[in-house]
Amino acid sequence: MRRKPLPTLETICDHAKRIVILENVMNPTNVGAIFRSAAALNMDAILLSKGCSDPLYRRSVRVSMGTVFQIPWTFLGDDTWPADGMHRLKELGYKNVAMALTDRSVSIDDEALMSEDKLAIILGTEGDGLCQETIDACDYTVKIPMAHGVDSLNVAAASAVAFWQLAKRK
Repeated sequence: MRRKPLPTLETICDHAKRIVILENVMNPTNVGAIFRSAAALNMDAILLSKGCSDPLYRRSVRVSMGTVFQIPWTFLGDDTWPADGMHRLKELGYKNVAMALTDRSVSIDDEALMSEDKLAIILGTEGDGLCQETIDACDYTVKIPMAHGVDSLNVAAASAVAFWQLAKRK
């Protein structure tokens, strides 16, 4: 089997309203689960930084239930993330959304966020989350409200919650 050439960022984003960006998500199980949630919960495409596990890795394909073959995706070039990649997304009309816990995070159901036409939802690696440069360059930093003193979810679980909420369009 031969791999097809990967599409460009512009090709992936053509007509897409909700895209997912994975920044250094290294665990193939999480990559597969995120693909499955993205396909099931109406995300249009996925972009991966060079530090991510390959979605065609056997474990990723299995966990995704084959959705890695359904949802459009590509790797971002070696030198495009975060600075150049985020700039290109803004030029394409996206508002960049960092899924991160910071002092300036807004709730995932924030009215302004929900009214945006095009969103690029950025998820970070297990443990460390997103790099500070990515968070600083985003239009929104978003958190999922938690209960019982829990501060965060696993990246795959958080992706499902985020995709369900952010797929809603006002």
